[in-house]
Amino acid sequence: MNAPLTVYIGDREIPAYTRDLSNRGVYFYLDLIDSALIDRDFEFMVDLPPEITLSTSCSIRCRGRLVRKENNVKNLTGIAAEILDYSILREAVANA
Repeated sequence: MNAPLTVYIGDREIPAYTRDLSNRGVYFYLDLIDSALIDRDFEFMVDLPPEITLSTSCSIRCRGRLVRKENNVKNLTGIAAEILDYSILREAVANA
């Protein structure tokens, strides 16, 4: 599944995107230069569109723990992380 993801390190928001996502873990890609900021535990948010949820858009706020980093040839780093806990934030429904 390819969904937008934002990593939060201090006051920085780092854009990324998922390759794999489950309730226990995530694998995502981000720029090589930003990967140095991820070390052990971190927070991130995944935005899921209606095509994936089969309902409304929602965001999942997570706390994760770094499992491994893998550099690839496109100046990206793959990050595997265990999901320690999460909460689902549903998009507000507009009133007609």
